[in-house]
Amino acid sequence: QVQLVESGGGLVQAGGSLRLSCAASGRSFSNYAMGWFRQAPGKERELIAVISWGGGRIVYADSVKGRFTITRDNAKNTVYLQMNSLKPEETAVYYCAGDYAYGRRSLSTAPSGYEYWGQGTQVTVSS
Repeated sequence: QVQLVESGGGLVQAGGSLRLSCAASGRSFSNYAMGWFRQAPGKERELIAVISWGGGRIVYADSVKGRFTITRDNAKNTVYLQMNSLKPEETAVYYCAGDYAYGRRSLSTAPSGYEYWGQGTQVTVSS
């Protein structure tokens, strides 16, 4: 089991940058696939990026490719999301998620594939 706590959200102008962090507590963080998702009011939760338990596979949503970067530091039990060139329509609550996936080749990109979730952090992009 793992507990997740996001930080780094806030208010930023369009075109600006933010770096989100997700600190994990519990055992065997390196055995978890990790993901970032977001949910805007009245919309479904959607994929931003996921990274495999070994770090060798990364999948991005088309809408963020080239602007967002997901990384993980297993020594610090932390996964990051660097967000550049933010747009007002990306205002949402951003969630970190984890899935115990040691030894598994598949990497889920759907929210339903992740068992553990943080409380979320608000990102507001002003125009």
